[in-house]
Amino acid sequence: MKLPTGVVNKIAAGEVIERPASVVKELMENAIDAGSTRIDVLIEKGGIDLIRISDNGSGIPKDELPLAVESHATSKIRDADDLFDVSSLGFRGEALASIAEVSQFLLRSFAEGADAGYELAVNGGHREPIVPCGCPRGTVIEVRNLFFNTPVRRKFLKTTQTEIGHVSEAFTRIALAFPEIHFTLTHNTRVIHDLPETNHITDRILAFFGPEIRASLISVSSELDGIKINGFAVDPTQ
Repeated sequence: MKLPTGVVNKIAAGEVIERPASVVKELMENAIDAGSTRIDVLIEKGGIDLIRISDNGSGIPKDELPLAVESHATSKIRDADDLFDVSSLGFRGEALASIAEVSQFLLRSFAEGADAGYELAVNGGHREPIVPCGCPRGTVIEVRNLFFNTPVRRKFLKTTQTEIGHVSEAFTRIALAFPEIHFTLTHNTRVIHDLPETNHITDRILAFFGPEIRASLISVSSELDGIKINGFAVDPTQ
């Protein structure tokens, strides 16, 4: 038999969303792909109770909000040829559908060129009607009570300290790669990171790892067949 959409999305959620850090990674990448210059990540109880990610990117038009939580619906590719010239951080169109299936999900967006913001709520895969809302230009996504309707998955989440550790690691990986974007990470009202935009990735490395690591950096760069790699290794004494 053909599986119901809700079951399919729950299976997909198990593949895409392992823990709160998975949600943070997917939503931060979407915010970057939207052209944001500032992304704020707010977490409560390690992300189990709440994940809120706000950006000042291009936003999602009202008529595209339902598509945002559909499986395999994306604005990042148009046809198979685009798969050979991927310029985004993700294009499968599974993340929001999977997250909305296993959480109490709220999407608010004020798109470029729109005259107002709009809100779409999804409770464990059940969509509410789209309504106007007050919100700044860009997109705000709230994910509450992750895995509330899949208690076995929720049971296997770890302690708050462990989960915020995974969230912080996911945040760090992305913030290091995009120093031109202002990022913040807040946990339970405490600001963990506030990283203004910078032209120098070494400023980000200093913010995360301190002056000793920055002083030990060894620049690495190479190019082969049109592929370029740039980065840093660290002195083995560190």
